[in-house]
Amino acid sequence: MNTRAGRPRFSVLTAVYDPVPEHLAACIASVERQHADAVAGVEHVLVDDGSTDPAVAAILAGAERRGAIVRRRDANGGIVAASSDALDAATGEWLVLLDHDDLLADGALQRVERALGVDPSVDVLYTDHDLIRADGRFVEPVYKPDFSPERLRQTNYITHLVVARRAAVESVGGFRPGTDGAQDHDLLLRLAERGQRFGHLPEVLAHWRQSPASVATTPANKPSAFDAGVRVVAEHVDRCGIAAEVSPGRYPGTYRIDRRADPEELVSVVLPTRGSSGRVWGVRRTFVVDAVRSIAERSTHRAVEFVIVADDDTPEAVLQALRAVGARHRLPVEVTTCVGPFNFSAKVNAGVRASSGGLVLLLNDDTELIQPESIGVMAAHLQHPGAGETAHGGVGAVGAKLLYADGTLQHGGHVYHGEFMHAFLGWPGDHPGPQRMLAIERECSGVTAAALMTTRAVFDAVGGFPEDLPLHFNDVEFCLAVRATGRRILWTPHACWYHFEGRSRDRGASMAEWDRVASNWWPDGVPFDPYANPNLAPKRPDWLELPGRSGAPPYFVDDEGVQRFA
Repeated sequence: MNTRAGRPRFSVLTAVYDPVPEHLAACIASVERQHADAVAGVEHVLVDDGSTDPAVAAILAGAERRGAIVRRRDANGGIVAASSDALDAATGEWLVLLDHDDLLADGALQRVERALGVDPSVDVLYTDHDLIRADGRFVEPVYKPDFSPERLRQTNYITHLVVARRAAVESVGGFRPGTDGAQDHDLLLRLAERGQRFGHLPEVLAHWRQSPASVATTPANKPSAFDAGVRVVAEHVDRCGIAAEVSPGRYPGTYRIDRRADPEELVSVVLPTRGSSGRVWGVRRTFVVDAVRSIAERSTHRAVEFVIVADDDTPEAVLQALRAVGARHRLPVEVTTCVGPFNFSAKVNAGVRASSGGLVLLLNDDTELIQPESIGVMAAHLQHPGAGETAHGGVGAVGAKLLYADGTLQHGGHVYHGEFMHAFLGWPGDHPGPQRMLAIERECSGVTAAALMTTRAVFDAVGGFPEDLPLHFNDVEFCLAVRATGRRILWTPHACWYHFEGRSRDRGASMAEWDRVASNWWPDGVPFDPYANPNLAPKRPDWLELPGRSGAPPYFVDDEGVQRFA
């Protein structure tokens, strides 16, 4: 081994159980090639977990002769037992998790070593990966966000390649018995609970092999793994002190975490309005009245008050209709008037000042509640977080899924890649999105104030909405200010409204306002969005806007190695 002082040394851990012999040989060869990259000491620790194929035994014997560390178990004990044996035999400072039929990319550990040298505080480093087809081709690169703790609860988006500091892994007890099939997810969650620092290297440095029975081909191929995943996530949630029920998500490999909201905590619903009306689905409606009525009639969270922020020309008949809706459903409706030129930020601030709830839901007047549990879902993220949930910053704001009247997606979170975008704009409203991003709760850089919930304390801490941005990007500025306090912004698909955008007021974007936000926060240029990936946006900033014509967009890689949709 070529160990040099001050540089990391890697132990590649591989549990082996009856793989296709040629695939195991390729796996071992991919590790052996790392030695040629001037990487400080690399050792490959392979544990044969009772394989029955003589060809596998021969390949392992050959690897052992070439310097690999090989341990043999008398009987199959499962991947946790084999991985634990590999950990016990390893001597490296850094542990690299590699399945018995997967490959390290050429130069992978050299790139990892450089990244760790740039940021020595990292405890866990993960990279992007792609898939190996049956014909040996590398396809479907999976470009991941930087560390996203809520997303990690909802699905193991990290998967491959994982490089973890040995001391960090040992501090949480290594691989935990009883988690076979979800052992890596369990380990990552326990590391996250302890506040270990996660880093992301946005390069494809691992190749995950597809096989007829593998999760890489079809996640539903191993239902036992996802049964284990439900248990792992439920135990994690319990350790974090989060009051919630965990169940399988809508798609294999995803999990639904139903947090229990305090039904008695008052939510102030702040609706700026001028009382406009228009036609939707062939029927004329007064938008703000129908917005309030939809919550009053459908919401399962009943501790709400409505604060209507009217213009001085809002029709009195509209205000009377709003009070009538409140009286009918025994819900308070307060009206305050904001005079002068239209300033959305000023109206929001006036509404919050006039409200009394500890939680504030900012809502556009041209919305209609779809999912009855929406307000409770959003509130639960902001109420009494468990101690383990704040290890990577508490939640400062929660945004909802918004659909246009035709059922297509209007809002799936904000994304910034040189410019501002609504992620997945125009996608089918029921589409899960790439990597199931539209089916899970996850961090994002910002959410629209058309349906945004925060706490009064957070709202006050950042000074409310910026009144020097009267029309556009005020929610962008607000979310950036919230994130600057160390808090996270979440988007949830489990809170959903229709948003008849454009019906109640002209929403044409002002680039002057965007330039003001960008120059304020990023004087040297807008950086890559940490919750997207630099491989996705630089060449084609519409990557999150339009799906493939078939509905489930296939991936391909262009000549410059950038992931695209067909």
